[in-house]
Amino acid sequence: MRLFFSSGSPFARAVRVALRETGLLPRVEEVETTLRDPRSSLLPHNPVGRVPTLVLADGTALTETALILPFLDTLGGACRLLPPGDLRALADLGRVLGTMDGMAVWNRELRRPAAERSPGVIALEAVRTNRAADALEAEAASGGWALDEPPDAPRIALGCLLGYAERRHRAWTWREGRPALSAWFDAIAARPSFAATIPPVSGI
Repeated sequence: MRLFFSSGSPFARAVRVALRETGLLPRVEEVETTLRDPRSSLLPHNPVGRVPTLVLADGTALTETALILPFLDTLGGACRLLPPGDLRALADLGRVLGTMDGMAVWNRELRRPAAERSPGVIALEAVRTNRAADALEAEAASGGWALDEPPDAPRIALGCLLGYAERRHRAWTWREGRPALSAWFDAIAARPSFAATIPPVSGI
């Protein structure tokens, strides 16, 4: 199997972390690729051109973090990412990935030339992202999101969301007023799986 990824993508990073936490990495070749590029090495396998894309032995290409993480659970790894029947885990994963998607939209707007940015989109996604982060802070402060050993899919995704904010979306001062979430992130970021997949710093 081959996993196509971009080092700056939090969606792809979540799968890369999961491969390391489950012990499945030796069975998968990681292939860094370019995005929004007509010459991307990903396009012959996935014309959508999105990462992460996991190409199976028969050529089937799975796209989207929300699909790949449950698939990894079928491969007999060292731990499960989404325990069967755990609706809370599914709900948490969906909420984190939804927040990640909104932050990515916000980030893309900030990367446009100033005259092409949509203030309305930026304001909407900033409010949405902060609202979600405030809810996560309240949950972490009351004992929620305790770190499993190893972390499950929602916790991996949340670590990647905050890691993206830390290094790729620094326009958002997410730590301000969120001490519990900050401490939570510092703990999960110290895991070897996260240390091995740190995204490059962006100018945003």
